[in-house]
Amino acid sequence: MRVRLVSIAAFIAFLGCSTGPLPKASADFTSLRETPSGPVVGSTGAYGSHAWLGIPYAQAPVGSLRWRGPREHPTWSEPREALSFGSSCVQFASELGGDLSAPPGEVVGSEDCLFLNVYAPRSEDVAAAAATRRPVLFWIHGGGNTIGTSSFYDGGRLAADEGVVVVTVNYRLGVLGWMRHAALAATVSPEEQSGNFAVLDLVAALSWVRDHIDSFGGDPAKVTIFGESAGGHNVLMLMTSPLARGLFHRAVVQSGGTWMDTLAAAENPVDAPEPGHESSSAELLFARLVASDRAADRSAAKLATATMPLSDQAAFLRAQAPEDLLRFYSDGGNGMYDVPKPFPDGVVLPEDGILGGLSRRDGHVDVPIVLGTNRDENKLFLFFDPDFTDLWFGIWPRLKDEEHFHLTAEYLSRHWKATGVDELAEILEPQHPGRVFAYRFDWDEEPSILGKDLGHLLGASHGFEIPFVFGHWNLGPQTGLLFDDGNEAAREALSAAMRGYWVQFATSGDPGRGVTGKLPVWKPWGPELGSEKWLRLDTAADTGIAMEREVVTTSSVNADLARDERLTAGDLRCRVAEDVVRWGDFGTPDLRSLGCGGAAPVAAPGLEP
Repeated sequence: MRVRLVSIAAFIAFLGCSTGPLPKASADFTSLRETPSGPVVGSTGAYGSHAWLGIPYAQAPVGSLRWRGPREHPTWSEPREALSFGSSCVQFASELGGDLSAPPGEVVGSEDCLFLNVYAPRSEDVAAAAATRRPVLFWIHGGGNTIGTSSFYDGGRLAADEGVVVVTVNYRLGVLGWMRHAALAATVSPEEQSGNFAVLDLVAALSWVRDHIDSFGGDPAKVTIFGESAGGHNVLMLMTSPLARGLFHRAVVQSGGTWMDTLAAAENPVDAPEPGHESSSAELLFARLVASDRAADRSAAKLATATMPLSDQAAFLRAQAPEDLLRFYSDGGNGMYDVPKPFPDGVVLPEDGILGGLSRRDGHVDVPIVLGTNRDENKLFLFFDPDFTDLWFGIWPRLKDEEHFHLTAEYLSRHWKATGVDELAEILEPQHPGRVFAYRFDWDEEPSILGKDLGHLLGASHGFEIPFVFGHWNLGPQTGLLFDDGNEAAREALSAAMRGYWVQFATSGDPGRGVTGKLPVWKPWGPELGSEKWLRLDTAADTGIAMEREVVTTSSVNADLARDERLTAGDLRCRVAEDVVRWGDFGTPDLRSLGCGGAAPVAAPGLEP
């Protein structure tokens, strides 16, 4: 599935938020904790929690450790100040989220980036804090697995108000997190041969949680992994990875997916009998040999690698500066770039893929799971797509064709729900009866700006549920363009409900009626035809919180597209169908059967969530 996806950072950055370096906090010595790695001291966070920032969970994967599995970090004896976030991982700076410490398009971050952050209820009684054993929520950020950083997400309010421990984590991104090449696979472990280094980082971070989190009052036997977009995709990877078994006990997938690249796409040249991706590791090596004046052109580079020892190829690749590696890829003007990932290697991830692993009872871990999407996922992307909008006075997006915009967003978002929630729930429920839960987030009460109703234009867009889960509304100086006094009371009530459901699920494996016991009951996915399936999340003033029965599938959405009476004007049906094809392969509609001419257009440069 190749869909241009971004996290909540996309829209917030557009509104003016910077995610550059934050000032160092003051040490709060009531936060001193003894851990297996050594003593750490944190600070009091913005929401009154204790916060320990920038704790290393593995050695820096630099030099000879680039494209190797994460190594245990050396211990320390003196108190280590954990007062500021560690570096983001290497990525393009982008106004669509992640690290904006430099102008968009520049390479930022560091390979020394394997840090995590811990938020816990503030306690001056160290012994009592360490003995509390609270549920742990382990957050995996989104950003197409090529951009993003844990520093964008403040877990302090979730920890302080709900009495849980929250962990946010960095992991290697892009070409440094996902890389398969024969030269890198020599004399290393099967796990390292996989090329799924980002997954290995997340496994290492979860192993750190298992061994350390009780020092912060967390219960290592109640760890919930949750993530949005690419983070949700990664949650599903961890569900199917044999290496992650026993490291977590519940899973929440917010707007995730199951797509993967083939091993051939990851490694082979584009002109191989089984062609590789245009950004395969082979093509990267050819391009860097040419750029380094080691070959005159691609043909010469390809010929040179045929006789170049694998050890020399590996040394050459590891000697490349991160910015030179990233320059091989196009950032598309948004920071994210198309690099093959992840890989069905049969060791770190199933040989039959994520979906294959989820379809087999022995192919994934047996834990309760929540699956969800947002009602208007794709409106965010279309709002910034020049095919759908132009800039009013060079600043504000204006719709070119409102009907086309809303119908395309509807069908893309319904496809996302089909592939990311309903079809997965139908696969998982028989294997885990009563332990599969689903939701759709419907909040659309944004204010009007410059006479434009953002609730109508953006609605419940991709990532907009994240602030409700974290209860963290301070997203930059222009936050009022989304969250203002007019929607404060209702969104705070919905946020409290959502946090209550998430925390109750983390506590018991069943969101039930939330931690208060007073919310509408969130029932598991019902197996019978016509039974209640998923929970709608909205404010009481709008559609409210209630169970729903409708199930959508790829085939049902495509069937609706073929007969939708709203699509009778001109070529509107074909335009919407072609957009569905262009934005991703959701089991896409047959354009010829719709009377839309020849072969499907080439997919847009897609970026996975």
